[in-house]
Order: sequence, then C-alpha cells, then structure tokens
Amino acid sequence: MKRMRHLTLALSIVLCGMVANAQIQKGNIMVGGTLANLGLNFQKSSTQFSMDLTPKAAWFIKDGFALGGYVNLGLSTDNPGTNVNYGVGALARYFVEDKNVRKLEFSKRSRFFLEGTVGFAGFNPANGASTNGLDIGVGPGISYFITPNVGLEGLLKYDLTVGFGNSTTSNRLNLGVGFQIYLPSARAKQIYREERNR
Repeated sequence: MKRMRHLTLALSIVLCGMVANAQIQKGNIMVGGTLANLGLNFQKSSTQFSMDLTPKAAWFIKDGFALGGYVNLGLSTDNPGTNVNYGVGALARYFVEDKNVRKLEFSKRSRFFLEGTVGFAGFNPANGASTNGLDIGVGPGISYFITPNVGLEGLLKYDLTVGFGNSTTSNRLNLGVGFQIYLPSARAKQIYREERNR
C-alpha cells in the first residue's frame, strides 16, 4: 500500500510537470480571451479607468510559439459621457523556454510568455482627444494551468496607437486577466464536426 502511494505521488509530479508543456506544442490551438482588462490612458486631456473584453485565437506553428488574431471592445464611463475603444489585428505569443526564467516560475503548472499585437484600433472618449489608426502592443504575461487544457493568465501590456483624430498618438498600459483553452488540433476538429452535425 505504501509503495502504491509513492508511485501515485511520483506519477502526479511527473504529470504536473508535463501539463504546461503538452498544451503549447506545434499544431495545438489556443482559444480564449481577456475578460477583465484594467488600464490607464496617458493622454493629457483624459485619463480613464476602463474595462475591456478581448477574445483571442491562435495556432501553435512550433512548440511554444503561436500566431493568431484578436478582437477588442472596451467601454468606460467618464463625466459626462461614455468612452469607446476597439481593435482588431494579429497576435504572436512566445512561451519562454530559458532555464533561468523557468527557475522564477512559482509552480510546474505556470509558464511565462511574451505577447505582441499589431492591428487597427481606436480610442474615442466622449470628451478629450481621440486616436484611430495603427496599434502596436507588447508585454509579458504568465499562464497558470488550472487543468491540463485551461490556463488562467495575467498580461501586462503597453499599447501605442498612431494615426488620425484629435491626437495622433495614444499610449495605454493595460493589466489583463483572463483564460485560454489549449486543444490539440485533432480534438478541435472533432468538436467542430460534432457541433456542425447537430
């Protein structure tokens, strides 16, 4: 009985270590998004606190590196009106494999990553400077795999929008909290077929 417990414990440790690596392999799909995006806008004429919804989807073209797209819709209230921000574009995500960085992770189930986005976006407050145009964002994040296929994550990202409007640039720093579902592409195709045949 004691031997069985030791074997079970050893297998659990090995499986927990494999969880964070298995889901970021080439061919897998990442779907999810940022549910609560807390941010500050650094425009002189208007600084707001905002909440956004940002769905994302990406495909791992190699182990630890995914390419995909995102959509962003955000609303915030400011006296006397409602502010709207939006965005659509491409994203790239790289899960850090460096041994020195891996030592900093607090659990075998967690993984550090870097995310970059490029697309079209706009920030349009009810009062103050608006900017619409090219949006570039980059930032670090951490994903904690609460199950083998679901990662709870935090992302600190700097966004710069350059274009037209009352202001030619808009700078924002966002802290996003959300989740991602990681599926092998074969499983994703099976789910799609099952839904289509209903």
